[in-house]
Amino acid sequence: MQATVFSELFNYDIGEAKRMTKEKLALEVIDRLKKEYPDAGCTLDYDQAWKLLVSVRLAAQCTDARVNVVVEDLYAKYPDVASLAAAEPEDIETIVRPCGLGKSKARDISACMRILHEQYADNVPTTFEELLKLPGVGRKSANLIMGDVFGKPAIVTDTHCIRLCNRIGLVDGIKEPKKVEMALWKIIPPEEGSDFCHRLVYHGREVCTARTKPYCDRCCLADICAKNI
Repeated sequence: MQATVFSELFNYDIGEAKRMTKEKLALEVIDRLKKEYPDAGCTLDYDQAWKLLVSVRLAAQCTDARVNVVVEDLYAKYPDVASLAAAEPEDIETIVRPCGLGKSKARDISACMRILHEQYADNVPTTFEELLKLPGVGRKSANLIMGDVFGKPAIVTDTHCIRLCNRIGLVDGIKEPKKVEMALWKIIPPEEGSDFCHRLVYHGREVCTARTKPYCDRCCLADICAKNI
């Protein structure tokens, strides 16, 4: 579909879209995605902070849907930080193997839970710096915890975020997660970052897909997306 058709569909001037600064584009994208996905949130199931820490480690190269199923068995056997900290990595691996990379994930989960138990009284640390020191926790995971658990400004640069932000034009040819995160901090209002990234996940799964041709004909961002301008 041509850009002129998008302009008619969305009643938006293509010339104005081209003249948009990245800051203005970001605000427009945020506003439209809010309307499209008003209730978007984390798709990993959890009711305690430490469970999100476990799930986000298991989610590496695995779908959130599968993780949500696997952790049911994990928490049935190890219902709290103390019991999981006491478990042998090999026993954890037996349960989490369906998520892939079972050995390394089990090793990280075991080490992480032991630190929580021994150093934090079974609680999850509340600062970004402390989270990054935990085994298996990178910037993406730490940001997810900060945003979803503690309600702090956060930008989670997962594969959907990186793909969509490049397509839309919020970043230009940047693929490194940390560099994308740093670029987005400059244009995304801090209070919007966490929910914005969740909405990108929904949009990336349903419309701006990776493994098929994006469904631009039903995209709420089509007339302002760099891919189409």
